[in-house]
Formats: sequence, C-alpha cells, structure tokens
Amino acid sequence: ELDELEKPCTMLVSLLSKEQSRLAALTRYNILDTLEEQAYDDIVNLAAFICETPIALISLVDTERQWFKAQVGLEAKETPREYAFCAHAIRKPKQVMIVQDATLDQRFSANPLVTGDPSIRFYAGAPLVTPAGEALGTVCVIDRVPRVLDADKIEALRALSRQVVAQLELRRMVAEMERVAAEQSAYQRQLEEYQRQMERVNAELIESNSYDSLTGIHNRQALETKLQTQMERAESLGVPLSLLLMDVDNFKLINDNYGHQAGDAVLRKIAELIGENCRDHDVCGRYGGEEFAVILPSTGLDGACVLAERFRRAIEKTRGGVTEETITISIGAATLQAGQSMHDLVHCADQALYHAKENGRNKSAHIEQIAASPQPKQARPTVMSQK
Repeated sequence: ELDELEKPCTMLVSLLSKEQSRLAALTRYNILDTLEEQAYDDIVNLAAFICETPIALISLVDTERQWFKAQVGLEAKETPREYAFCAHAIRKPKQVMIVQDATLDQRFSANPLVTGDPSIRFYAGAPLVTPAGEALGTVCVIDRVPRVLDADKIEALRALSRQVVAQLELRRMVAEMERVAAEQSAYQRQLEEYQRQMERVNAELIESNSYDSLTGIHNRQALETKLQTQMERAESLGVPLSLLLMDVDNFKLINDNYGHQAGDAVLRKIAELIGENCRDHDVCGRYGGEEFAVILPSTGLDGACVLAERFRRAIEKTRGGVTEETITISIGAATLQAGQSMHDLVHCADQALYHAKENGRNKSAHIEQIAASPQPKQARPTVMSQK
C-alpha cells in the first residue's frame, strides 16, 4: 500500500523537475517580451498559408501565461496559461496536438477562448523542442470552424517548429558569442590597464634608480643616458653641447681629518650648490666618488667656461659645514665636436680636469682643439682661470 502511495508522489516530483528544467531553458533563450523579428513573422505567415487557417502563432509557455513571439490573425500578445491550448500541447513534445472541434473536446469546451473571442474551434500545435528535449511552446494554427489537417500539412507544421527552434538556437549562440567577445574585450582592457600600470611602476623604478642616494642628484648611469640623448639632439638640431667634469680638491684629506660623515656632508653641500647654480635645462649629477658632472645643452665652449667659473666661485665662497674650511673644486670643460662619441667627449673633459688639478687645483680648464677619433689626441689644455 505504501508503494502505491509513493508512485503519485514520485510522478509529481518528476513533473515538477521537468517543468523547472523547461522554464530554465526558456529563460536561457532570453526570448520572452522581445520585439518583433522578421524571421519569426515569416514562419507564422507560412504556417497560416500552408494550413489554410486565418490564425497562426508562435507561442511560448511561461509560468502563468503563453506569450506570442509572432502572430497572424490575432491581436492579443499573450493569454493566461490556464486557457492555453499550447500548455496541453507541450506535455507531449513528440506529437502534434490536433483538436478538430474544441466544442466537442471536454478539455476545451468551456474554455473562454472557445466560448468567447476568438471562438476557437480547430487547433493544431507542433511543440518547439530544444536539442535537450524541453518543449518551450508551439507553432500552432487556429480556425474558427472545425477542420481536419492532412498528413502533409502536419509534417509541414513540424518542419516549421524545427525552424523556430533553429532560430532560437542561432539567437542564443549569437548572444553567447557577443558575451564572450565582450568578456574578451573587457579582459583586453584589463590587460592594457595592467600594462600601463606596469609601465608607470617601471618608469618610477627607473626614475628612483636614476638618483644618487647620498646627494639626491642624478647618478652616473642616469648622467650617461641623458648625455647620450643630448648628444643625439645636438647632432640632429645642429646645436652645441658642452660637458663639465668637477672634482673636489683634497677630498681624501677631508675624510682623513674629519671622518667620512663630514666628507658625506661636504658632498651633499656641493651637490646642493651645483643644483642651485644650474640653469633650468642643465643636467647635473654625481659622476662617482667626489666627482660631479654638468651637461650643458645648447651651450658652446665660451658659455661652458662662464658657467664653470660660476660653479667654482659659488663653491669656493661656501664653507664645508662641519669642517669650517674652504672647499674648492677643479673643473674640466669640453664641447662636443663633429663625429665624437660620448666616450670621446668625457675623455676630453677629463683631460681638462686633470690639467686643472695639475696646475694647482681650484681652477677650471678646457681643451681648445680636439680631434674626433675613438681616442682623442692629447691637445694643449688651456687654464681658464685660477685663484
């Protein structure tokens, strides 16, 4: 007896599960309450023509209504599910449901759609069956008089129902492709933004690695990069470019007598003074140890000599801070010649610096004529000024 009671319950659970699956499939197609589309309108017109009926519908059965994606011969866009002939048709997805005379069928004889407008007498509905087997609705034809539908017309109705499902599948696939494309586009935008962030981070890292940790001005690597850029600019525009190399005089004695902390303070002070006396477009940096460099864009030898003296005098006038002694520098100046490499230009400035050191320090010097070769010839350095 218990088994006999369980059977109806099992059947009810199965029916509920199938209905949930069917409604989920209907939702996936995203077709309910959409605008009219020519492809579906063409199908209902064909159905009415083939079956010779005044009314043809593409009906989709929702939870509480049947909604018409396309219709001919009927103004209504939907009717309650409880009155829908199609709600009966989807119960047997493999069959075309035919009602020859609704007034003689106990399921429909009292139906308001039979007793009232549109006065349905004849109905034939081919279920819209998805590839997974869910019946979403029907392609149906309706007449106001009793009829019989021959086998060819029934088969044509089946074919039209398959065409509706094909249209639904096509619509679903297009929507899926658009969704994937949108996700890929969003992912591409995320990648591009990530790339921009990485570029910003790299630029910040490069910038942070371009400065000397002790003095806060450019380090040697940054100076060489900027010097190469300025050389290319000078050659491209045909403008002069000069370089100053500076070396703190007797710096070893400062470290020996006052300690390395005092030496560091002197280097920071000199870097500060060099920065204060640079023009806006000049580039200064610590070239190494107690050696500094200043790149002078659009500046010929005469201008370089004037600026060298500005730097020398500014530093000479300033006490070293913790040492309370006069700090001096020696400076070598060189101007870019045609065909010179960066190595050549630095070598020339270094020669001039060496000459200033050898001639008593606290001086600036330059080389008047430099041959453009991988290893420039020793030219006669000229002392520009001295204390």
